[in-house]
Amino acid sequence: MNGTSSKVSIGSLILIPALITLAITILRLVGELEGWSRLFFNKAPGGGMAIVGISWLPIIFGPYFAWKLATANEGPSSNGKAIGMCVVGFVVFFLGAASSWIGFTKHITALILLGFVLDLASAFVPRFGWRALGNTLLAYAFAARIPVVVVMFIAMSAHGGQGWGTHYDVAPGFVVTSFAQKFIDLAVLPQMSLWIGWTAIIGGLFGSIYTAAFVRRTVSQPAA
Repeated sequence: MNGTSSKVSIGSLILIPALITLAITILRLVGELEGWSRLFFNKAPGGGMAIVGISWLPIIFGPYFAWKLATANEGPSSNGKAIGMCVVGFVVFFLGAASSWIGFTKHITALILLGFVLDLASAFVPRFGWRALGNTLLAYAFAARIPVVVVMFIAMSAHGGQGWGTHYDVAPGFVVTSFAQKFIDLAVLPQMSLWIGWTAIIGGLFGSIYTAAFVRRTVSQPAA
């Protein structure tokens, strides 16, 4: 039970996906350290759209979680509402990302913090359309991103704070004055807000669309 009268254990549902995600995170780090193909393991700040990464996994795991929940009679009360709340969440996410970007480029701390708050808040919006899926994706998002924060701390602190030169520790053009600032600004804040929002929204959107298209509704649950 997950505290919301769910018939499906969130822990058991996300365990294998979380382990797969962790394995890919480690593989990505090893690939960058070993200088493997930039197409798959790009060291550029932000990752350079490398193929090996975890940001695209919600496209796969969202439908997987949705299928497991829907077939356990924990589908949304309305497929349209489930999709719609993901769209609303994406709007909040976009506003947060834009606020953070402007804040970083203009050195306005208030905008940076507002952006990260909005991005984290956006992760909770899909719950209003499909609570069971929203809760599952939130749990998966933190299970996926907390290890990344740990990896980034180790990478950033390596070589006396000079780092390994991977995308986990390279600052993307922002001025940093200390290790603590670098770690908080480039690891903790984005991983625990922006990427949590991205995971919950993209996973919820693809999961809700998959359910609407391919899963026959049986028993609905309240959305809120």
